[in-house]
Amino acid sequence: MWNTKESRVALFAAFATFLIHLAGNPHYGFFRDELYFIICGQHPQWGYVDQPPVAPILAVASQMFGHSLFLLRAFPAFFAVGGVYASCLLALEFGGGVYAEILTALVVFFAPVLVNFGMKVSPDMVGLWLWPLATLYVVRLTKGADRRWWLAIGTIIGICIQSKYSVVFFAVAMLAGLLLTAERRILFTRWFIAGGIVAGLIALPNFLWQAHFAFPMLELLRNVQHGKNVIVGPLMYLFQQILIMGMLLSVVWIIGWVWLLWNARFRFLGYAFPILIGLMIVMHGKHYYPADAYPCLMAAGAVAIANWTNGLRIARVAVAAFVLVVGIAFIPLTMPVLPEQQFVIYRIWLMKSLHIGHEALATEHQRDPQLGSDYADMHGWPELAEIVARVYRSLPPSERAEAVVLAQNYGEAAAIEFFGAKYGVPAVISGHNQYYLWGPQGHTGNIVICVGGNCRDVARAFTSSESAARFSAPWIQPYEDGIPIMVCRGIKRPLAELWPKAKLYQ
Repeated sequence: MWNTKESRVALFAAFATFLIHLAGNPHYGFFRDELYFIICGQHPQWGYVDQPPVAPILAVASQMFGHSLFLLRAFPAFFAVGGVYASCLLALEFGGGVYAEILTALVVFFAPVLVNFGMKVSPDMVGLWLWPLATLYVVRLTKGADRRWWLAIGTIIGICIQSKYSVVFFAVAMLAGLLLTAERRILFTRWFIAGGIVAGLIALPNFLWQAHFAFPMLELLRNVQHGKNVIVGPLMYLFQQILIMGMLLSVVWIIGWVWLLWNARFRFLGYAFPILIGLMIVMHGKHYYPADAYPCLMAAGAVAIANWTNGLRIARVAVAAFVLVVGIAFIPLTMPVLPEQQFVIYRIWLMKSLHIGHEALATEHQRDPQLGSDYADMHGWPELAEIVARVYRSLPPSERAEAVVLAQNYGEAAAIEFFGAKYGVPAVISGHNQYYLWGPQGHTGNIVICVGGNCRDVARAFTSSESAARFSAPWIQPYEDGIPIMVCRGIKRPLAELWPKAKLYQ
Protein backbone atom coordinates (compact mmCIF):
# COMPACT_ATOMS: atom_id res chain seq x y z
CA MET A 1 0.00 0.00 0.00
CA TRP A 2 1.03 3.60 -0.48
CA ASN A 3 2.25 5.71 2.40
CA THR A 4 0.64 8.92 3.59
CA LYS A 5 3.12 11.09 1.71
CA GLU A 6 2.28 9.45 -1.63
CA SER A 7 -1.45 9.86 -1.01
CA ARG A 8 -0.98 13.51 -0.12
CA VAL A 9 0.91 14.21 -3.36
CA ALA A 10 -2.03 12.94 -5.44
CA LEU A 11 -4.49 15.01 -3.44
CA PHE A 12 -2.34 18.13 -3.61
CA ALA A 13 -1.93 17.74 -7.39
CA ALA A 14 -5.70 17.38 -7.76
CA PHE A 15 -6.39 20.43 -5.59
CA ALA A 16 -3.87 22.55 -7.49
CA THR A 17 -5.42 21.45 -10.78
CA PHE A 18 -8.86 22.57 -9.60
CA LEU A 19 -7.66 25.99 -8.46
CA ILE A 20 -5.79 26.67 -11.71
CA HIS A 21 -8.74 25.68 -13.85
CA LEU A 22 -11.18 27.70 -11.74
CA ALA A 23 -8.96 30.75 -12.21
CA GLY A 24 -8.15 30.23 -15.89
CA ASN A 25 -11.34 28.77 -17.38
CA PRO A 26 -14.11 31.40 -17.09
CA HIS A 27 -12.88 34.00 -19.57
CA TYR A 28 -13.85 35.34 -23.01
CA GLY A 29 -17.41 33.98 -23.02
CA PHE A 30 -19.68 30.99 -23.51
CA PHE A 31 -18.44 28.59 -26.19
CA ARG A 32 -20.80 27.82 -29.10
CA ASP A 33 -21.29 24.19 -28.06
CA GLU A 34 -21.75 25.12 -24.40
CA LEU A 35 -24.72 27.30 -25.32
CA TYR A 36 -26.13 24.47 -27.41
CA PHE A 37 -25.67 21.99 -24.53
CA ILE A 38 -27.51 24.32 -22.17
CA ILE A 39 -30.47 24.59 -24.56
CA CYS A 40 -30.46 20.82 -25.14
CA GLY A 41 -30.41 20.31 -21.38
CA GLN A 42 -33.54 22.44 -21.11
CA HIS A 43 -35.20 19.73 -23.22
CA PRO A 44 -34.04 16.65 -21.24
CA GLN A 45 -33.95 13.47 -23.28
CA TRP A 46 -32.00 10.22 -23.31
CA GLY A 47 -30.13 11.38 -26.37
CA TYR A 48 -29.65 14.06 -28.98
CA VAL A 49 -28.77 14.02 -32.66
CA ASP A 50 -25.10 14.81 -32.07
CA GLN A 51 -24.30 13.69 -28.53
CA PRO A 52 -25.50 11.59 -25.58
CA PRO A 53 -27.19 13.36 -22.63
CA VAL A 54 -24.46 13.84 -19.99
CA ALA A 55 -22.92 17.11 -21.27
CA PRO A 56 -26.34 18.81 -21.75
CA ILE A 57 -27.51 17.70 -18.29
CA LEU A 58 -24.41 19.09 -16.59
CA ALA A 59 -24.46 22.26 -18.67
CA VAL A 60 -28.04 23.17 -17.81
CA ALA A 61 -27.49 22.24 -14.15
CA SER A 62 -24.76 24.86 -13.95
CA GLN A 63 -27.24 27.58 -14.95
CA MET A 64 -29.89 26.85 -12.32
CA PHE A 65 -29.11 30.11 -10.50
CA GLY A 66 -28.80 32.27 -13.62
CA HIS A 67 -26.19 32.76 -16.32
CA SER A 68 -22.81 31.79 -14.92
CA LEU A 69 -19.72 31.05 -16.98
CA PHE A 70 -17.83 30.34 -13.76
CA LEU A 71 -20.17 27.55 -12.63
CA LEU A 72 -20.37 26.12 -16.14
CA ARG A 73 -16.60 25.85 -16.43
CA ALA A 74 -16.35 24.37 -12.92
CA PHE A 75 -17.66 21.08 -14.32
CA PRO A 76 -14.76 20.46 -16.74
CA ALA A 77 -12.40 21.64 -13.97
CA PHE A 78 -13.82 18.89 -11.76
CA PHE A 79 -13.18 16.23 -14.39
CA ALA A 80 -9.64 17.56 -14.90
CA VAL A 81 -9.11 17.08 -11.17
CA GLY A 82 -10.29 13.50 -11.42
CA GLY A 83 -8.03 12.88 -14.39
CA VAL A 84 -4.91 14.11 -12.59
CA TYR A 85 -5.77 12.21 -9.42
CA ALA A 86 -6.48 8.91 -11.20
CA SER A 87 -3.29 9.29 -13.25
CA CYS A 88 -1.21 9.78 -10.09
CA LEU A 89 -2.72 6.59 -8.66
CA LEU A 90 -1.84 4.80 -11.89
CA ALA A 91 1.77 5.91 -11.48
CA LEU A 92 1.76 4.33 -8.02
CA GLU A 93 0.25 1.11 -9.38
CA PHE A 94 3.02 0.99 -11.99
CA GLY A 95 5.54 0.99 -9.13
CA GLY A 96 6.36 4.69 -9.02
CA GLY A 97 6.83 6.89 -5.99
CA VAL A 98 6.43 10.53 -5.11
CA TYR A 99 8.55 11.86 -7.97
CA ALA A 100 6.68 9.74 -10.53
CA GLU A 101 3.41 11.17 -9.17
CA ILE A 102 4.68 14.74 -9.46
CA LEU A 103 5.90 14.22 -13.02
CA THR A 104 2.66 12.46 -13.98
CA ALA A 105 0.58 15.31 -12.60
CA LEU A 106 2.62 17.91 -14.47
CA VAL A 107 2.48 16.14 -17.83
CA VAL A 108 -1.22 15.20 -17.60
CA PHE A 109 -2.16 18.71 -16.53
CA PHE A 110 -0.10 20.52 -19.17
CA ALA A 111 -0.82 18.28 -22.18
CA PRO A 112 -2.55 20.83 -24.47
CA VAL A 113 -5.57 18.80 -25.51
CA LEU A 114 -6.19 17.64 -21.94
CA VAL A 115 -6.04 21.24 -20.70
CA ASN A 116 -8.64 22.02 -23.37
CA PHE A 117 -10.89 19.19 -22.20
CA GLY A 118 -10.70 20.58 -18.66
CA MET A 119 -11.35 24.14 -19.81
CA LYS A 120 -14.81 24.00 -21.43
CA VAL A 121 -17.88 21.80 -21.24
CA SER A 122 -17.77 19.06 -23.86
CA PRO A 123 -18.55 15.33 -24.13
CA ASP A 124 -14.79 14.68 -23.91
CA MET A 125 -14.43 16.11 -20.40
CA VAL A 126 -16.05 13.08 -18.73
CA GLY A 127 -13.48 10.69 -20.18
CA LEU A 128 -10.71 12.94 -18.90
CA TRP A 129 -11.36 11.37 -15.49
CA LEU A 130 -13.20 8.12 -16.24
CA TRP A 131 -10.89 6.60 -18.88
CA PRO A 132 -7.85 6.72 -16.54
CA LEU A 133 -10.09 5.55 -13.68
CA ALA A 134 -11.27 2.51 -15.64
CA THR A 135 -7.64 1.77 -16.57
CA LEU A 136 -6.67 2.03 -12.90
CA TYR A 137 -9.28 -0.54 -11.90
CA VAL A 138 -8.24 -2.93 -14.67
CA VAL A 139 -4.61 -2.68 -13.57
CA ARG A 140 -5.66 -3.45 -10.00
CA LEU A 141 -7.59 -6.49 -11.21
CA THR A 142 -4.47 -7.82 -12.90
CA LYS A 143 -2.73 -7.49 -9.54
CA GLY A 144 -5.32 -9.59 -7.74
CA ALA A 145 -8.07 -7.15 -6.73
CA ASP A 146 -11.57 -8.42 -6.02
CA ARG A 147 -13.23 -9.43 -9.31
CA ARG A 148 -16.34 -7.48 -8.32
CA TRP A 149 -14.48 -4.35 -9.45
CA TRP A 150 -15.71 -5.30 -12.93
CA LEU A 151 -19.05 -3.84 -11.81
CA ALA A 152 -17.38 -0.48 -11.20
CA ILE A 153 -15.64 -0.67 -14.57
CA GLY A 154 -18.94 -1.49 -16.27
CA THR A 155 -20.54 1.49 -14.56
CA ILE A 156 -17.73 3.75 -15.73
CA ILE A 157 -17.98 2.56 -19.34
CA GLY A 158 -21.76 2.95 -19.29
CA ILE A 159 -21.55 6.52 -18.00
CA CYS A 160 -18.89 7.31 -20.60
CA ILE A 161 -21.13 5.98 -23.37
CA GLN A 162 -23.79 8.37 -22.14
CA SER A 163 -21.24 11.13 -22.60
CA LYS A 164 -19.34 10.21 -25.80
CA TYR A 165 -19.50 7.08 -27.92
CA SER A 166 -15.74 6.92 -28.58
CA VAL A 167 -15.29 5.13 -25.25
CA VAL A 168 -16.53 2.00 -27.05
CA PHE A 169 -13.29 1.96 -29.06
CA PHE A 170 -11.32 2.42 -25.83
CA ALA A 171 -13.12 -0.57 -24.27
CA VAL A 172 -12.57 -2.72 -27.36
CA ALA A 173 -8.87 -1.83 -27.43
CA MET A 174 -8.49 -2.62 -23.73
CA LEU A 175 -10.25 -5.95 -24.17
CA ALA A 176 -8.05 -6.80 -27.17
CA GLY A 177 -4.93 -5.92 -25.18
CA LEU A 178 -5.98 -8.26 -22.39
CA LEU A 179 -6.78 -11.09 -24.80
CA LEU A 180 -3.33 -10.80 -26.37
CA THR A 181 -1.53 -11.32 -23.04
CA ALA A 182 -1.58 -13.61 -20.03
CA GLU A 183 -3.64 -10.98 -18.22
CA ARG A 184 -6.65 -12.39 -20.08
CA ARG A 185 -7.16 -14.48 -16.95
CA ILE A 186 -9.03 -11.60 -15.29
CA LEU A 187 -11.76 -11.96 -17.92
CA PHE A 188 -12.66 -15.49 -16.88
CA THR A 189 -15.16 -14.57 -14.21
CA ARG A 190 -18.88 -14.01 -14.02
CA TRP A 191 -18.15 -10.51 -12.72
CA PHE A 192 -16.70 -9.53 -16.10
CA ILE A 193 -19.96 -10.54 -17.74
CA ALA A 194 -21.89 -8.73 -15.01
CA GLY A 195 -19.84 -5.59 -15.63
CA GLY A 196 -20.65 -5.77 -19.33
CA ILE A 197 -24.34 -6.09 -18.51
CA VAL A 198 -24.15 -3.04 -16.23
CA ALA A 199 -22.50 -1.01 -18.98
CA GLY A 200 -25.14 -2.15 -21.47
CA LEU A 201 -28.03 -1.31 -19.16
CA ILE A 202 -26.69 2.19 -18.50
CA ALA A 203 -26.17 2.80 -22.23
CA LEU A 204 -29.47 1.19 -23.30
CA PRO A 205 -31.76 4.24 -22.98
CA ASN A 206 -29.55 6.22 -25.33
CA PHE A 207 -29.40 3.34 -27.81
CA LEU A 208 -33.18 3.11 -27.79
CA TRP A 209 -33.46 6.87 -28.33
CA GLN A 210 -31.11 6.70 -31.30
CA ALA A 211 -33.03 3.72 -32.69
CA HIS A 212 -36.33 5.55 -32.31
CA PHE A 213 -35.06 8.41 -34.46
CA ALA A 214 -33.37 6.11 -37.03
CA PHE A 215 -29.86 6.61 -35.60
CA PRO A 216 -29.30 10.27 -36.48
CA MET A 217 -25.74 10.09 -35.10
CA LEU A 218 -24.76 7.63 -37.82
CA GLU A 219 -26.28 9.89 -40.46
CA LEU A 220 -24.39 12.85 -39.01
CA LEU A 221 -21.07 10.96 -39.01
CA ARG A 222 -21.54 9.99 -42.64
CA ASN A 223 -22.30 13.59 -43.57
CA VAL A 224 -19.33 15.18 -41.80
CA GLN A 225 -16.91 12.76 -43.45
CA HIS A 226 -18.03 13.97 -46.85
CA GLY A 227 -17.28 17.67 -46.77
CA LYS A 228 -17.09 19.15 -43.27
CA ASN A 229 -14.32 17.19 -41.54
CA VAL A 230 -10.69 17.06 -42.62
CA ILE A 231 -9.73 13.43 -43.28
CA VAL A 232 -6.00 12.73 -42.90
CA GLY A 233 -3.85 9.70 -43.60
CA PRO A 234 -2.32 7.41 -40.94
CA LEU A 235 1.05 9.19 -40.76
CA MET A 236 -0.53 12.62 -40.42
CA TYR A 237 -2.89 11.26 -37.76
CA LEU A 238 0.08 9.96 -35.76
CA PHE A 239 1.85 13.30 -36.14
CA GLN A 240 -1.29 15.06 -34.88
CA GLN A 241 -1.19 12.88 -31.76
CA ILE A 242 2.24 14.27 -30.97
CA LEU A 243 1.09 17.83 -31.62
CA ILE A 244 -2.07 17.77 -29.50
CA MET A 245 -0.19 16.26 -26.56
CA GLY A 246 2.58 18.83 -26.90
CA MET A 247 5.52 18.23 -29.20
CA LEU A 248 8.05 18.25 -26.36
CA LEU A 249 5.83 16.69 -23.69
CA SER A 250 5.01 13.80 -26.02
CA VAL A 251 8.42 12.33 -25.24
CA VAL A 252 6.97 11.23 -21.88
CA TRP A 253 4.01 9.28 -23.25
CA ILE A 254 6.15 7.72 -25.98
CA ILE A 255 8.58 6.51 -23.31
CA GLY A 256 5.57 5.28 -21.36
CA TRP A 257 4.25 3.28 -24.27
CA VAL A 258 7.62 1.57 -24.81
CA TRP A 259 7.90 0.92 -21.07
CA LEU A 260 4.47 -0.73 -21.04
CA LEU A 261 5.43 -2.96 -23.97
CA TRP A 262 8.69 -3.89 -22.21
CA ASN A 263 6.97 -4.69 -18.91
CA ALA A 264 5.22 -8.06 -19.21
CA ARG A 265 2.84 -7.28 -16.36
CA PHE A 266 1.41 -4.21 -18.08
CA ARG A 267 2.01 -5.17 -21.71
CA PHE A 268 -1.73 -5.41 -22.35
CA LEU A 269 -1.87 -1.60 -22.06
CA GLY A 270 1.00 -1.27 -24.51
CA TYR A 271 -0.98 -3.37 -26.99
CA ALA A 272 -4.25 -1.55 -26.32
CA PHE A 273 -2.89 1.85 -27.33
CA PRO A 274 -1.97 1.13 -30.99
CA ILE A 275 -5.19 -0.84 -31.36
CA LEU A 276 -7.14 2.22 -30.21
CA ILE A 277 -5.24 4.53 -32.57
CA GLY A 278 -5.71 2.06 -35.42
CA LEU A 279 -9.46 1.98 -34.84
CA MET A 280 -9.59 5.77 -34.86
CA ILE A 281 -7.65 5.95 -38.12
CA VAL A 282 -9.90 3.37 -39.80
CA MET A 283 -13.05 5.17 -38.58
CA HIS A 284 -11.67 8.61 -39.57
CA GLY A 285 -11.98 9.90 -36.02
CA LYS A 286 -10.82 13.42 -35.20
CA HIS A 287 -7.34 13.63 -33.74
CA TYR A 288 -8.57 14.36 -30.21
CA TYR A 289 -10.97 11.41 -29.95
CA PRO A 290 -8.44 9.03 -28.27
CA ALA A 291 -6.89 11.76 -26.10
CA ASP A 292 -8.35 10.55 -22.80
CA ALA A 293 -6.26 7.37 -23.11
CA TYR A 294 -2.94 9.22 -22.87
CA PRO A 295 -2.79 9.80 -19.08
CA CYS A 296 -2.08 6.08 -18.68
CA LEU A 297 0.93 6.31 -21.00
CA MET A 298 2.08 9.49 -19.28
CA ALA A 299 1.96 7.80 -15.88
CA ALA A 300 4.00 4.90 -17.25
CA GLY A 301 6.50 7.30 -18.82
CA ALA A 302 6.85 9.17 -15.55
CA VAL A 303 7.62 5.92 -13.73
CA ALA A 304 10.25 5.00 -16.31
CA ILE A 305 11.91 8.42 -16.04
CA ALA A 306 11.77 8.24 -12.24
CA ASN A 307 13.55 4.87 -12.36
CA TRP A 308 16.25 6.19 -14.71
CA THR A 309 16.90 9.26 -12.56
CA ASN A 310 16.81 7.48 -9.22
CA GLY A 311 19.46 9.12 -7.02
CA LEU A 312 20.06 11.90 -9.56
CA ARG A 313 18.37 14.83 -7.87
CA ILE A 314 19.59 17.44 -10.38
CA ALA A 315 18.30 15.37 -13.30
CA ARG A 316 14.91 14.99 -11.68
CA VAL A 317 14.62 18.70 -10.98
CA ALA A 318 15.69 19.49 -14.55
CA VAL A 319 13.07 17.17 -16.07
CA ALA A 320 10.27 18.56 -13.89
CA ALA A 321 11.36 22.14 -14.62
CA PHE A 322 11.44 21.42 -18.35
CA VAL A 323 7.88 20.06 -18.27
CA LEU A 324 6.76 23.05 -16.23
CA VAL A 325 8.29 25.64 -18.57
CA VAL A 326 7.07 23.94 -21.75
CA GLY A 327 3.63 23.43 -20.27
CA ILE A 328 3.26 27.05 -19.23
CA ALA A 329 4.32 28.16 -22.72
CA PHE A 330 1.35 26.33 -24.25
CA ILE A 331 -1.24 27.21 -21.62
CA PRO A 332 -2.52 30.36 -23.42
CA LEU A 333 -3.41 28.21 -26.45
CA THR A 334 -5.74 26.01 -24.43
CA MET A 335 -6.87 28.17 -21.51
CA PRO A 336 -8.19 31.73 -22.18
CA VAL A 337 -5.82 33.58 -19.88
CA LEU A 338 -4.50 36.31 -22.21
CA PRO A 339 -6.40 39.35 -23.53
CA GLU A 340 -7.40 38.77 -27.14
CA GLN A 341 -4.90 41.08 -28.85
CA GLN A 342 -2.01 39.77 -26.78
CA PHE A 343 -3.09 36.21 -27.47
CA VAL A 344 -3.10 36.75 -31.24
CA ILE A 345 0.46 38.08 -31.11
CA TYR A 346 1.58 35.25 -28.85
CA ARG A 347 -0.11 32.56 -30.95
CA ILE A 348 1.50 33.76 -34.17
CA TRP A 349 4.93 33.92 -32.52
CA LEU A 350 4.65 30.45 -30.96
CA MET A 351 3.36 28.75 -34.11
CA LYS A 352 6.10 30.34 -36.22
CA SER A 353 8.73 29.36 -33.68
CA LEU A 354 7.57 25.73 -33.83
CA HIS A 355 6.99 25.85 -37.61
CA ILE A 356 3.41 24.62 -37.17
CA GLY A 357 0.62 25.84 -39.44
CA HIS A 358 -3.12 25.83 -38.76
CA GLU A 359 -3.66 23.09 -41.31
CA ALA A 360 -1.63 20.60 -39.24
CA LEU A 361 -4.30 20.53 -36.53
CA ALA A 362 -7.43 21.47 -38.51
CA THR A 363 -10.33 19.06 -38.02
CA GLU A 364 -12.83 20.92 -40.23
CA HIS A 365 -12.68 22.74 -43.54
CA GLN A 366 -12.93 26.38 -42.56
CA ARG A 367 -10.86 29.54 -42.48
CA ASP A 368 -8.67 29.86 -39.42
CA PRO A 369 -9.84 32.71 -37.14
CA GLN A 370 -7.31 35.03 -35.55
CA LEU A 371 -8.00 33.56 -32.14
CA GLY A 372 -8.24 29.99 -33.35
CA SER A 373 -11.52 28.15 -33.67
CA ASP A 374 -12.26 27.46 -30.00
CA TYR A 375 -11.67 31.01 -28.78
CA ALA A 376 -13.45 32.59 -31.74
CA ASP A 377 -16.51 30.52 -30.84
CA MET A 378 -16.53 32.22 -27.43
CA HIS A 379 -17.15 35.65 -28.94
CA GLY A 380 -20.04 37.57 -30.42
CA TRP A 381 -23.00 35.65 -29.09
CA PRO A 382 -24.52 38.31 -26.78
CA GLU A 383 -24.14 40.86 -29.61
CA LEU A 384 -25.94 38.57 -32.04
CA ALA A 385 -28.88 38.14 -29.67
CA GLU A 386 -29.05 41.90 -29.12
CA ILE A 387 -29.17 42.64 -32.87
CA VAL A 388 -31.90 40.04 -33.41
CA ALA A 389 -33.86 41.52 -30.52
CA ARG A 390 -33.57 44.98 -32.06
CA VAL A 391 -34.90 43.68 -35.38
CA TYR A 392 -37.74 41.92 -33.58
CA ARG A 393 -38.73 45.07 -31.65
CA SER A 394 -38.78 47.07 -34.91
CA LEU A 395 -41.66 44.95 -36.23
CA PRO A 396 -45.28 46.12 -35.91
CA PRO A 397 -47.11 44.52 -32.96
CA SER A 398 -49.22 42.36 -35.27
CA GLU A 399 -46.09 40.87 -36.86
CA ARG A 400 -44.27 40.42 -33.54
CA ALA A 401 -47.16 38.24 -32.37
CA GLU A 402 -46.49 35.59 -35.01
CA ALA A 403 -42.76 36.06 -35.64
CA VAL A 404 -40.23 33.25 -35.26
CA VAL A 405 -36.45 33.35 -35.54
CA LEU A 406 -34.84 30.93 -38.02
CA ALA A 407 -31.09 30.40 -37.48
CA GLN A 408 -28.67 28.72 -39.85
CA ASN A 409 -26.84 26.62 -37.25
CA TYR A 410 -27.18 25.44 -33.68
CA GLY A 411 -24.59 27.95 -32.43
CA GLU A 412 -26.56 30.94 -33.67
CA ALA A 413 -29.85 29.39 -32.56
CA ALA A 414 -28.66 28.55 -29.04
CA ALA A 415 -27.01 31.96 -28.56
CA ILE A 416 -30.15 33.84 -29.60
CA GLU A 417 -32.29 31.65 -27.36
CA PHE A 418 -29.91 31.86 -24.38
CA PHE A 419 -29.02 35.55 -24.47
CA GLY A 420 -32.21 36.72 -26.15
CA ALA A 421 -34.56 35.63 -23.37
CA LYS A 422 -34.05 38.88 -21.46
CA TYR A 423 -35.02 40.85 -24.57
CA GLY A 424 -38.21 38.90 -25.16
CA VAL A 425 -36.92 37.34 -28.41
CA PRO A 426 -39.50 34.91 -29.84
CA ALA A 427 -39.05 31.19 -30.38
CA VAL A 428 -35.90 30.11 -32.23
CA ILE A 429 -35.93 27.30 -34.77
CA SER A 430 -33.26 25.75 -36.98
CA GLY A 431 -32.78 22.74 -39.21
CA HIS A 432 -29.36 22.02 -37.70
CA ASN A 433 -28.90 18.82 -35.67
CA GLN A 434 -31.15 18.60 -32.58
CA TYR A 435 -33.03 21.75 -33.52
CA TYR A 436 -34.36 19.92 -36.58
CA LEU A 437 -36.05 17.30 -34.40
CA TRP A 438 -37.66 20.03 -32.31
CA GLY A 439 -39.32 21.19 -35.52
CA PRO A 440 -41.10 24.48 -36.27
CA GLN A 441 -42.81 24.36 -32.85
CA GLY A 442 -46.24 25.10 -34.28
CA HIS A 443 -45.27 28.33 -36.04
CA THR A 444 -46.75 29.08 -39.44
CA GLY A 445 -43.61 30.80 -40.70
CA ASN A 446 -45.60 33.73 -42.04
CA ILE A 447 -43.18 36.16 -40.34
CA VAL A 448 -39.62 34.88 -40.08
CA ILE A 449 -36.53 36.68 -38.81
CA CYS A 450 -33.83 34.79 -40.69
CA VAL A 451 -30.30 34.74 -39.28
CA GLY A 452 -27.33 33.34 -41.19
CA GLY A 453 -25.51 33.10 -44.45
CA ASN A 454 -28.31 31.16 -46.15
CA CYS A 455 -30.98 33.82 -45.62
CA ARG A 456 -31.16 34.87 -49.29
CA ASP A 457 -31.91 31.27 -50.24
CA VAL A 458 -34.55 31.08 -47.52
CA ALA A 459 -36.14 34.32 -48.79
CA ARG A 460 -37.21 32.55 -52.00
CA ALA A 461 -39.84 30.69 -50.00
CA PHE A 462 -41.58 33.99 -49.13
CA THR A 463 -43.54 36.55 -51.08
CA SER A 464 -41.39 39.40 -49.73
CA SER A 465 -38.21 39.91 -47.74
CA GLU A 466 -35.99 42.73 -46.57
CA SER A 467 -32.52 43.03 -45.13
CA ALA A 468 -32.87 44.33 -41.57
CA ALA A 469 -29.28 44.19 -40.26
CA ARG A 470 -25.90 42.56 -40.51
CA PHE A 471 -24.07 40.92 -37.67
CA SER A 472 -20.48 41.75 -36.90
CA ALA A 473 -18.45 41.65 -33.70
CA PRO A 474 -14.77 41.54 -32.73
CA TRP A 475 -12.88 38.22 -32.79
CA ILE A 476 -15.75 36.08 -34.09
CA GLN A 477 -15.62 33.21 -36.58
CA PRO A 478 -14.99 34.50 -40.13
CA TYR A 479 -18.00 32.65 -41.48
CA GLU A 480 -20.23 34.37 -38.91
CA ASP A 481 -18.90 37.86 -39.63
CA GLY A 482 -21.24 39.90 -41.80
CA ILE A 483 -24.08 37.39 -41.92
CA PRO A 484 -27.43 38.97 -42.86
CA ILE A 485 -30.49 39.23 -40.66
CA MET A 486 -33.57 39.40 -42.83
CA VAL A 487 -37.30 39.72 -42.22
CA CYS A 488 -39.25 37.40 -44.50
CA ARG A 489 -43.03 37.70 -44.92
CA GLY A 490 -45.76 35.65 -46.53
CA ILE A 491 -44.51 32.09 -46.69
CA LYS A 492 -45.60 30.43 -49.93
CA ARG A 493 -46.06 26.94 -48.48
CA PRO A 494 -46.73 25.93 -44.86
CA LEU A 495 -43.59 25.82 -42.75
CA ALA A 496 -44.39 22.29 -41.57
CA GLU A 497 -44.49 21.16 -45.20
CA LEU A 498 -41.12 22.77 -45.96
CA TRP A 499 -39.44 21.58 -42.77
CA PRO A 500 -37.99 18.26 -44.09
CA LYS A 501 -35.88 20.30 -46.52
CA ALA A 502 -34.34 22.23 -43.62
CA LYS A 503 -32.69 19.12 -42.17
CA LEU A 504 -28.96 19.53 -41.68
CA TYR A 505 -27.14 16.85 -39.69
CA GLN A 506 -23.45 17.77 -39.50
